[in-house]
Amino acid sequence: MKVGIFGGSFDPIHNGHIALAKAFLIEKELDEVWFMVSPQNPFKVNQRLLDDHLRLEMVRQAILDEPHFKASDYEFHLSKPSYTWNTLQHLKHDFPHHTFTLLVGGDNWKAFNHWYHAEDIITHYHIVVYPRRDHTPSSSLLPKNVSILQTPLIDISSTVIRERVKQGEPITGWVPSRVENAILQYYK
Repeated sequence: MKVGIFGGSFDPIHNGHIALAKAFLIEKELDEVWFMVSPQNPFKVNQRLLDDHLRLEMVRQAILDEPHFKASDYEFHLSKPSYTWNTLQHLKHDFPHHTFTLLVGGDNWKAFNHWYHAEDIITHYHIVVYPRRDHTPSSSLLPKNVSILQTPLIDISSTVIRERVKQGEPITGWVPSRVENAILQYYK
């Protein structure tokens, strides 16, 4: 099985995440995309996140109608912080017949050399980079296992959604309708 790993805090999940996952699934001809909900990003150790299980449940609800998407709590059972290399090593052990492709944002790719065991990840896994504002790498400068997701810039962020909720601004159309009320409740 060919599986795309879309890791993140999803704090909260939004329509940009869903659109990226759809483009990832189709362009890379994957069987599934796993939304790997991260309990703690090693680069955001001081960030306060909504409870892990609430974020996971919102991802589950948001992707209910997408049979090729899966909400995963896999990293909840691993040591923290959530280093992608550790996750990939465990996945390779637990799912030896799967191949895994990693989806990362252009901002994360820019800092990828600081990731734990970055060279090993680049050597052993396919990585797909999606464009972010001010962070779209040149495909001519990428290693052979790394490609750019051919998708328009999706300029939605969880940070902006949290700010909009706190300011009482609408988020309709920015987030999946199934989780809009939960987001309005949890992030006010």
